[in-house]
Amino acid sequence: MIEYWHNPRCSKSRQGLALLEEKGAELTVRKYLEDVPSLDELRAAQAALGVAAIAMMRTGEKTFKELGLSKEADNAILLQAMADHPILIERPLGKTGNKAVIGRPPENLLDLL
Repeated sequence: MIEYWHNPRCSKSRQGLALLEEKGAELTVRKYLEDVPSLDELRAAQAALGVAAIAMMRTGEKTFKELGLSKEADNAILLQAMADHPILIERPLGKTGNKAVIGRPPENLLDLL
């Protein structure tokens, strides 16, 4: 089962969802802007991605700049910022077990199948 962190307003997120559905993947779709991941869930996603927190953030978002965040900020600060402001979470994100990928490009999500 793939947990899919989805923003329906995002074209890449819609493309990723369509791709996984086309491949017959079993999915749980989570609209993460409404059902915000907890700090622990974000930590787990980071561990499953195997990247620094900054790699799972939308650094071009206005909120990133408004909060005074930087690419050099500590992981804990960045994870808390995503928990408080989910718009900062890069999308889409697919997670299954202890593996996760960011669907940019959407074809990255095929690694979860």
